[in-house]
Amino acid sequence: MVTRISTCALEGVEARPVDVQVQIVSGQTIFSIVGLPDKAVAESRERIRAALASLGLGLPPERIIVNLAPADLPKEGSHYDLAIALAIMAAIGAVPRDVTEGSAAFGELGLDGGLTAAPGALPAAMAALAQGKQFICPSACGAEAAWSGGHIIAADNLMSLVNHFRGVRPLNPPAPGAAIDGNAVPDIADIKGQSRGIRALILAAAGGHNILLSGPPGCGKTMLAQRLPGLLAPLRAEEMLELSLIYSVAGLLPRGEMRRARPFRAPHHSASMAAIIGGGARAKPGEISLAHNGVLFLDELPEFSPVVIDSLRQPLESGEVFIARANRRTRYQAAFQLVAAMNLCKCGAESAEDCRRGPRCSEEYLSRLSGPFLDRIDLTVPLSAVKIADLALKSPPTFNSAQGQALAEGARKLQRERGDGRPNARISGAEVDALVQLEPAAAALLSSAAERFGLTARGYYKTLRLSRTIADLRLSEGNEAPVDQTVIRADVAEALSYRLPGQIGGTFGKAGTAQRARPRLISSSAFH
Repeated sequence: MVTRISTCALEGVEARPVDVQVQIVSGQTIFSIVGLPDKAVAESRERIRAALASLGLGLPPERIIVNLAPADLPKEGSHYDLAIALAIMAAIGAVPRDVTEGSAAFGELGLDGGLTAAPGALPAAMAALAQGKQFICPSACGAEAAWSGGHIIAADNLMSLVNHFRGVRPLNPPAPGAAIDGNAVPDIADIKGQSRGIRALILAAAGGHNILLSGPPGCGKTMLAQRLPGLLAPLRAEEMLELSLIYSVAGLLPRGEMRRARPFRAPHHSASMAAIIGGGARAKPGEISLAHNGVLFLDELPEFSPVVIDSLRQPLESGEVFIARANRRTRYQAAFQLVAAMNLCKCGAESAEDCRRGPRCSEEYLSRLSGPFLDRIDLTVPLSAVKIADLALKSPPTFNSAQGQALAEGARKLQRERGDGRPNARISGAEVDALVQLEPAAAALLSSAAERFGLTARGYYKTLRLSRTIADLRLSEGNEAPVDQTVIRADVAEALSYRLPGQIGGTFGKAGTAQRARPRLISSSAFH
């Protein structure tokens, strides 16, 4: 007779049901596991044998066959231990057989019978709920699995489960982990002498735009980037769940805690392709997925591998990443907001005249950034060195993160009222045509600038999206809901000042290739 229990195979954040079938028949004493198990699953035989021995149970001297169905789906990880052990225990009468048939189990076994947490408990529990089954897991996963809203049984060891199923000592259902606000974020009031950078940061927060900060060392690029999370709205419930599923698979949900604050990931420039994009033997999520619905900060951008930088191009557009392997294709969400910072040359000089190697140093340094990548940046913000007089100023700050968040929230409110809650940076081209209404003077300015500077089609639409955000920020400052939401000439002029070539020292034409040009700053006043 075959004994069954359910578990799952994780493909990204998707938990695919796996039917664990155990049959004990007479014959040569063999314990075999079939169904494309990997090394960790195959080694579960010894963990299960030792765990059952710790309960005083021995495997029968017969042929034990464990089938993990569907057989053509690769099975990876140690979380199959608990399901296989419970199915065997039901087959030998140690636990009621009807218990396993209505359950899904997930967890690793220790040699002493203890249950150890495994990554991916939250998507596994949600899959069990979708099948209408109770979910059995280690106590360490209980708070995380409880967020699924299903019937959760969390135990410290196999003996606790046996006592629970026999009614000797029932286990209480675990409570969901806490929803916490996260770490404190530095206040934008700490920034001195970078009003243009602060303005760009508020625009990025209001519309979800990507931003590149460039300037000499010590001008405040990193300080600005670290303060962006303080301008963003907390995660909505559905966004919190999306992010928690990714963190669960990565094993980054301690005590089942969910964070309301948007993630801020800042990998070192030596990070590999797999670390940034995701990958490895089991296709784990990378930094871009861990920054989903939040901020990915790349400091010293040209120091990253050019291959890694260019690999961001597709996720920046689609908001997701597919990791392909010979036998699978794993999808992770990656709708992150990119914030990058860079010096203008390897030497860190403020201008080509100050660099000891001359203009060639800047050209070689900037050549590490491809035109197609830079074309995906909404705001390019050149920053100057902060004056000592600004640093020495002792007057109290007149602007802080709470005020900036209120401004950005006003613009986001207008965006929510117009659509489905997506920021301006994420709306489609068709939606841009419908939502961005330019006054004649604004349309003429944009058309002239596009022809003169060779904006790409992507650059043209990104300028329209940024213009929409600038207009939303302007309109949200009124006390009443705006009736006329037309984008005016000044909105487009400011958007072009962040978008047009020359912002970081190179002119980018229609083909996206960098032409040699000395660093210059294009001001919005040039278009009035």
